[in-house]
Amino acid sequence: MNYLSERINLLAESETLAMTRRSRELRAQGFDVINLSIGEPDFNTPEHVKEAAKDAIDQNYSHYTPVPGYPELRQAIANKLKRDNGLGYTADQIVVSTGAKQSLANAILCLVNVGEEVLIPAPYWVSYKEIIKLAGAKGVFIEGNINTDFKVTPDQIEAAITPETKLFIFSSPCNPSGTVYTFDELKAFAEVFERHPHVFIISDEIYENINFVGKHYSIASFESIYDRVILINGLSKGFAMTGWRLGYMAANKEIAKACDKLQGQITSGACSITQRAALVAMATDPSESDDIKRMVDAFKYRRDLAISMLREIPGVRINVPDGAFYLFPDITAYFGKSFGERVILSGPDLCDYLLDTAFVAIVPGSAFGSPECIRISYATSEDTLREAIRRIGEALAKLK
Repeated sequence: MNYLSERINLLAESETLAMTRRSRELRAQGFDVINLSIGEPDFNTPEHVKEAAKDAIDQNYSHYTPVPGYPELRQAIANKLKRDNGLGYTADQIVVSTGAKQSLANAILCLVNVGEEVLIPAPYWVSYKEIIKLAGAKGVFIEGNINTDFKVTPDQIEAAITPETKLFIFSSPCNPSGTVYTFDELKAFAEVFERHPHVFIISDEIYENINFVGKHYSIASFESIYDRVILINGLSKGFAMTGWRLGYMAANKEIAKACDKLQGQITSGACSITQRAALVAMATDPSESDDIKRMVDAFKYRRDLAISMLREIPGVRINVPDGAFYLFPDITAYFGKSFGERVILSGPDLCDYLLDTAFVAIVPGSAFGSPECIRISYATSEDTLREAIRRIGEALAKLK
């Protein structure tokens, strides 16, 4: 008898985490598995941030924190948004959460009603669709592809908007494609939303600092839609603080107050020690940080290395992403091919084949709404990346 709720039964497991779990299981069995499935920088948290956490422990920051975050941290985030993005937020427009994923969930659950529509450009981060399911809303997907660097157009967005549309959610730089929208492209999006004042916008900017083309732009920059934008960011990617779990949102005061209310009933405030470390991180100007520059330079080098190697593999189509640390190649040339009794009919088939035969873990593009692709994370060392792509090439060459 199935006694679990319909809500949890409808929810899919994260394919990213599922592939990571499978790779760990194989590694525990003694296999030499290379995991290119997880979105985690392979760098350590900057020393000055770690020192702030140690000081916080010594100063006995061990008590409950305010639900939306320490006031001084919320002000520091507002200062960061002004310094780096030219955005005018006050501390009471900021809510600090246990990771950007919680910030996203808070915003979605506070905004959408059962049956309303949420527009999502594909490819998209895996959890968008599932959180929307939890809210009882309907995901409406706008297709991008490799020929346009996985970008969608203003015309596509406008054509998808209906009276039932409540929300548009996207990321730039994008997980999984690495796509970065330019200022002019975001301006064109904003002009569409100006004509549809019932639509809110969630802008996921967690990869802001991992940008290979210069300045990061936020759609919150456009005054005409500023009050309808919910900006999501955090420390995991830009400061290599995945395990510290700190994200934040910036929005109009009514939405911020609603997210504070929801969070107060679910988790309360984020970790005290993490928040004290975050104070130091938020005070760090990325343009002056050797730690961030070193990390971004390494990712750009690895991107170029991985692309050059993948382009030598017949049938792999790949573009050049401008941010994040993923490649999202089209691998449809291998659909219908086989190795022995094993037939590759889909991206998941191919990813299972590569894990079982080459011991390389990657994620099928179907998890991100693009079944023709696979996602490869290059957040690993150069030697590991070279070996992983060598194995992938050898395994793909066996498919006939």
